[in-house]
Amino acid sequence: MRKRTKDRHLPKCVYNKNGAFYYVKNNKWKRIGSTLAEALREYAALVEPDANSFPALVDTALPYILKGRADSTKKQYTRCADRAKEVFSEFRPDQITHGHIVRLMDAHSAAVSNRLLTVLKLIFQYAMDRELVLSNPALSVQRKETTSRDRLIADWEYDAVYNACPPWLQIIMDLCYLTGQRIGDILKIERKDLLDDGIFFEQEKTGKRLIVGWTPELRAVVERAKAEHGKVAAFNLLLPARGGAKRQYTTVWQQFSNAAARANVPDFRIHDLRAMSGTDAEIQGMDPTKLLGHTDRRTTQIYLRDKTVKVVQGPRKKAV
Repeated sequence: MRKRTKDRHLPKCVYNKNGAFYYVKNNKWKRIGSTLAEALREYAALVEPDANSFPALVDTALPYILKGRADSTKKQYTRCADRAKEVFSEFRPDQITHGHIVRLMDAHSAAVSNRLLTVLKLIFQYAMDRELVLSNPALSVQRKETTSRDRLIADWEYDAVYNACPPWLQIIMDLCYLTGQRIGDILKIERKDLLDDGIFFEQEKTGKRLIVGWTPELRAVVERAKAEHGKVAAFNLLLPARGGAKRQYTTVWQQFSNAAARANVPDFRIHDLRAMSGTDAEIQGMDPTKLLGHTDRRTTQIYLRDKTVKVVQGPRKKAV
């Protein structure tokens, strides 16, 4: 807005018009009172939300909600919490209803809205446990249906992208495929995790602990990873970035996306390597549920993308 020419005694963004006071933000006029005293009280509540506001609850609850969760989950939950604070900035927790949450979800994709719902459930559960609210309005809200990704990467697509990658990224691709683990767990492999039986993983997302046994191919990739950094055995990480620091997921993701573009292979995500690994493991007669670290076969089914029709046999007729 242009520089104020009258009512200079009023706080920033407050204007007197037609006998009432208004708070103006982003070209939106909000009536805050008919007297100056009333307007100043409402203004203070707007610019300095009180301790009973929803944003204040989020700031208090979020550290408890994030405790012990994977780094990627922390980032996603924090973004969702920030979005909820923005939308419900003028609400107290007890003012938020089932309908408010549904309308918030309607403005986002199914995946994002489901994460928002999860975070809101956790925030209100925190508040209920401490008797800050009487009910959890998020509990009655239904999640949106999502479709599982079913893109199965062909061998020629893998090879094309692989050949477009620098050596360090080829190693990461091989490790993702040969172990079936998430990219975040691959990037945090330490040399002490290289055991006699195989590579030890404690999955960041679930806490599941497993050892992926050695194969000649897996041993060869690990040796290439060691050779990639010369004689710098002082590095704890198997795949360190410059200076020994952990490689950032965003860097790996971007470099992989660039390689896929150079190879002219569309819609190939680095996460597809985990699905490719589980699918090929099942085709080869192995147990993809154990490899992927799942406790429920139904979770594994989300990753298996071999859509070929299976040939099955019925029982033979009993001899009379």
